[in-house]
Amino acid sequence: MLKSCKYCNRVHKSDYDCGMRPAKIQKKDSAADRFRNTSAWQQKREEIKQRDNYLCQICIRNLYGTKKILNNINISVHHAEKIEENYEKRLDNDNLLTVCEMHHKMCDNFEIPIEVVKRIIAEQTPPGDVAF
Repeated sequence: MLKSCKYCNRVHKSDYDCGMRPAKIQKKDSAADRFRNTSAWQQKREEIKQRDNYLCQICIRNLYGTKKILNNINISVHHAEKIEENYEKRLDNDNLLTVCEMHHKMCDNFEIPIEVVKRIIAEQTPPGDVAF
């Protein structure tokens, strides 16, 4: 059966490989990826968002290009010390911070220094508040 190919825009047999089809990218299955699918992480993530009042803690301090002070759009929880670098701290309250999408990318790219992130976390976390 002949079909129009969406990759090369030609007509050829449906089982013919024209060579234009992009290769499938195998997704790596790391410990961090598996952890992000656990109920423990989903519960902790919600707990941290509640602690931070569902607001980006960098925006609320008007730091690093903030456009909206009370930003609750596209928020997520950021690990100050990456899971891959310190797996033991993956659920520690003193390693987690609620941030918006823009500031999360900036944190991941080290445009916001880890010291600043940790200082903000310290302001949010009562002393000795660590998950076990």
